[in-house]
Amino acid sequence: MTVRLVTWNINSIRLRIDNVRRLVAEWAPDILCFQETKTPDSLFPRDVFATLGYRHMLVHGMKGYNGVAILSRAPFRSSGIRAWCERADCRHAIVELPGGVELHNIYVPAGGDVPDPDANPKFAHKLQFLDEITGWFASERQDGRPMIAVGDLNIAPLETDVWSHKQLLSVVSHTPVEVARLGRLREAGGFVDAVRHFVPPELRLYTWWSYRARDWSASDRGRRLDHVWVTPPLVGALGEARVYRDSRGWDKASDHVPVMLVIDS
Repeated sequence: MTVRLVTWNINSIRLRIDNVRRLVAEWAPDILCFQETKTPDSLFPRDVFATLGYRHMLVHGMKGYNGVAILSRAPFRSSGIRAWCERADCRHAIVELPGGVELHNIYVPAGGDVPDPDANPKFAHKLQFLDEITGWFASERQDGRPMIAVGDLNIAPLETDVWSHKQLLSVVSHTPVEVARLGRLREAGGFVDAVRHFVPPELRLYTWWSYRARDWSASDRGRRLDHVWVTPPLVGALGEARVYRDSRGWDKASDHVPVMLVIDS
């Protein structure tokens, strides 16, 4: 059995629902994981997804900000949410898939513009979020269960995950303190970077291009902020990974593009 899973920071699910339809038509994913849905649960377009065949939904959103959702063609065994930093800001959804695989959809705080936790509360929040979720994986998920973690983690860890390692070393998303914390999170869950399993780390790879760029494709000043990780029991089943770069050029595009992982079980 082959499972296609897509993660996408959609930057408003209602505003970009036609782009979701296009993605489904072109890639036919079995599971969709969204971040930044930016809508309360009561206004989430459930009918649209049911019509598209995604009748099993975990929706965890809020008005205007953040929000995560997991939608599936197959039923979940269980589902739940987690809150971090004593905030109910809709950043972590969890489901158990058929076969016992635990799927985490995570939206890490962006962190603002100044990489100093003393001067910038948003950056302090980002680091605290990473510390708390890392501690949870280390204490609660060391039993060898198969897991997938996806989402906009808002950190580009490798030099080839950004357009200029030297120029972005002091820019939020690529600072050494963030990269180190992301590494600790990955290690705490025992995760393997499933996309870099297929795309060698010496090759440049981006999933986000700023709206500020007049011509995002020509300047190509991107960052790889969106990730798919799996635990070792799933590495042997990895079939393919894709980054849908062309979708950044669609009408009403998100500044992030979808990332797909194919698992053959």
